[in-house]
Amino acid sequence: MSDAFTVLWTHDTCRALRKAGRVGERPPVAFNGVHSSLPAWSGARPGDQVYALHVKQREVFVVSQMRVIEAGRRDCCGTAPTTWEEPAYPGHDDWSMLGAGGCGAQAVHVDATPVRFDASVSGEVLTKLAWRNRRGQTRGLKYVVDGRLEKSNSLQGFYRLTPEAADELAEVVSGSAP
Repeated sequence: MSDAFTVLWTHDTCRALRKAGRVGERPPVAFNGVHSSLPAWSGARPGDQVYALHVKQREVFVVSQMRVIEAGRRDCCGTAPTTWEEPAYPGHDDWSMLGAGGCGAQAVHVDATPVRFDASVSGEVLTKLAWRNRRGQTRGLKYVVDGRLEKSNSLQGFYRLTPEAADELAEVVSGSAP
C-alpha cells in the first residue's frame, strides 16, 4: 500500500516557478536533501503520493500532486558535476528551482499533475488534515483560525499523511481541475 506525504514549497520556489513559466507544466523531478535547506524525502517510496503545498496570505494551495517513480540520478539528470561550480543536475535545469542546488540534493523522479496556484484547500479540509509519525502517533494542523492558516510552521518539512487526510487532498486536486 502506498503512502502520501506533504511538502511545503516556499514563496521563493513558487515565485521561481511562475517566473520560469512552469505554471501548467508537469515537473518530472523534485529534489530532497540531507540539510535543512531541502526537505528529506527519506520515507517516500516508489508509488507514494506527495502533495506540494504553498501558503499565500494565510490560504493553503495544492500546487502539484506527485507520484514518486524513483529517487536517484538517471540519464535524464545529465552528467554529475566534478566541481562545486557546475550545476548538480544539468538535465533538469528547467526545474532547478525545486532544489537542484540545495545542499546534498538528490533527484526524485515523479509523475506529477501540472503546477497550479488555484487549488485552494478549504478551511473545513484544513481542520481534517492530519499526519502520522513512524510510531503511529497522529497530529493535526496547528494555527488554523476561522478557516485560515495563521502560521505555516506545522507544514514545513516532509510529513506522512493519514489515509483520510490524503483522501481529502486528493479530492481537492480532482475537484479543482481547470
